[in-house]
Amino acid sequence: MGGGFFVTDSSHREEYEEGRVTSFVVIACIVAAMGGLLFGYDIGISGGVTSMEEFLTRFFPDMLRQMQNETGRETEYCKYDNELLTLFTSSLYLAALFASFLASSITRLFGRKVSMTIGGLAFLSGALLNGFAISLEMLIIGRLLLGVGVGFVNQAVPLYLSEMAPAKIRGALNMAFQLAITMGILAANIVNYITPNLKNGVGWRLSLGLAAVPASVLLVGSFFLPETPNSILERGNKEEAKRMLQKIRGTMEVEHEFMDLCAACESAKSVQHPWTNIAQTKYRPQLVFCTFIPFFQQLTGINVIMFYAPVLFRTIGFGKDASLISAVITGLVNVLSTLVSIYSVDKFGRRGLFLAGGIQMIVTQVAVGSIIGWKFGVNGEGSLSPVDTQILLGLICLYVAGFAWSWGPLGWLVPSEICPLEIRSAGQSLNVSVNMFFTFLIGQFFVTMLCHMKFVSFWAAKTFIGITVDTMK
Repeated sequence: MGGGFFVTDSSHREEYEEGRVTSFVVIACIVAAMGGLLFGYDIGISGGVTSMEEFLTRFFPDMLRQMQNETGRETEYCKYDNELLTLFTSSLYLAALFASFLASSITRLFGRKVSMTIGGLAFLSGALLNGFAISLEMLIIGRLLLGVGVGFVNQAVPLYLSEMAPAKIRGALNMAFQLAITMGILAANIVNYITPNLKNGVGWRLSLGLAAVPASVLLVGSFFLPETPNSILERGNKEEAKRMLQKIRGTMEVEHEFMDLCAACESAKSVQHPWTNIAQTKYRPQLVFCTFIPFFQQLTGINVIMFYAPVLFRTIGFGKDASLISAVITGLVNVLSTLVSIYSVDKFGRRGLFLAGGIQMIVTQVAVGSIIGWKFGVNGEGSLSPVDTQILLGLICLYVAGFAWSWGPLGWLVPSEICPLEIRSAGQSLNVSVNMFFTFLIGQFFVTMLCHMKFVSFWAAKTFIGITVDTMK
């Protein structure tokens, strides 16, 4: 991966990179990246909501009784071990897994813009259902609709950004999607810090319902977004595709790039079944990358922090307010570190960032697991001093930073840019589905794993990261 891949489908890149970066492209990509903001908000909001007592009282009353054992003392490792509660978090990603397969065909046949519109509509519907939920069934259906939105948006947006961006800044502009994800997580953490103090059970409703705001922006914006030249070509309109390419490049001199896109499109049209085609020997590298990058990305354990930050901080001994503000701090670190990746990805290449970020995550996870094991032991009987909590928070922030400038954005960038047009929708769908499957597993089972494996859970994450780093060498 040294130096990075670019989806230019061209041997003339140096000739058509001269087109300027137009405001048209930047605005279109910002609107498209709203899908990442929604995805991030959904990732970050569930942990805070599931730690709100009014939310638990209404939908999971057994959970409150379960949080204390027979002697009335909370067990630190098992406070939130409830499969129905974790299903609230994980059901979204199970729906996204299945939606991504449908999204692949729609993205290829009807364009990236249509998939983003469907995703925005599903997001909006799910957010409204969650915000006005009066039953557990209504709550879960809302989460499932949010999952459909995730499946469609995560399928379409990375492709859209890759195809709209000029090659010389494709890496940085494509990472606007990951930056939007981190901003969504940060926004969710801030909302979770504010809303628990609201009266009359409004807090959790506001936390869940505010997802409707970026959903509306994406839905309305998708109607005005231009389609990518690649997608227009796929549907047979060469003249319109050329005009769009001239518009987004800010120059009439696009012949070389347009010829390359036409050649790639003709090759893509000869493929009747992209899913069968991606399994061919010549596409084996793309198949491997689109499968194993999201696989290892999730097994680094990052979504344990993103999903359950408030829950996790309370489990390891932070107070209620301290756990929420700590989640905000990690969210801010996530955003700032993603900016580092945007700056460096086209300068230093993908492979170096993968390796350095993986090593950073290994060291910090080992340290976190060791400190928790030392302070709480196997039985979860112990406490943290103020110094201990500051050290743990610092280590977790370093871990989040390592992910945010390496495996986080690159996990979406590389699979979206290495696939030629004829297998691009299938490759991205594979990337999304593998990502969502393992996100679902982590969301559903980590709290149970923490309860039974104790501090060893963090060492297990270290092992997965180590395997990941080994594969990159």
